[in-house]
Amino acid sequence: MTVKARLKDHALSLFFLALFVLALAGQSLAGYLRNNDELKDHGLAPIGFLDFVWSSDFVVDVAENWQSEFLQFFLFIAATIWFVQRGSPESKKPGDEGPGSDADQLVGRHARPDSPRWARAGGWRAAVFGNSLLIVMGAVFVLSWLAQSLAGTVVMNAENAMHGTAAITWLDYVGSSDFWDRTLQNWQSEFLAVGTMVAFAIYLRQRGSAESKPVGAPHHESALESE
Repeated sequence: MTVKARLKDHALSLFFLALFVLALAGQSLAGYLRNNDELKDHGLAPIGFLDFVWSSDFVVDVAENWQSEFLQFFLFIAATIWFVQRGSPESKKPGDEGPGSDADQLVGRHARPDSPRWARAGGWRAAVFGNSLLIVMGAVFVLSWLAQSLAGTVVMNAENAMHGTAAITWLDYVGSSDFWDRTLQNWQSEFLAVGTMVAFAIYLRQRGSAESKPVGAPHHESALESE
């Protein structure tokens, strides 16, 4: 396979990877400038760019966005196992609720010769592989949430030191209104985005998109029913 063919086969992932890198770079630069402006306002010396990128100020902003995004996908993946939305291409059709049979999922003795090795293995390996997407999304959410809370504690204590107030513990910060204000701001926006995507896709179309039903498909049919 040629390099051009490989790039074409992975174009969607590469496109969003490029957007992620550019956005992260832009965030780091803007945050660096903002942070040094705040230091200047407090009569403190500015810091270098790499010092800022490794600082808790930058980590907390990145981590709080990551944890909300991966929570969104974790809950959406889990919810679509058991809940359906008639007519939405983001949902299975009514009647298909549940994890499906081994035959439906091509697991164990029902696997094909080209199925992934752990799907053909059966037992606990098939069970782990069969839930691996949810496991990884959940793990990244938990790690991002932990990073946000730890970095946020450091940032909060730095601000407390600047104002001459006492330092707080990690548990104090996790139970604080500041932490939950920042956290729930992100969560509610993610839940709104997923919910509107599920609902809007029932009645609206985007020709050529995998996230949309065919333009002429009836509103009440899912993408699978219309194929």
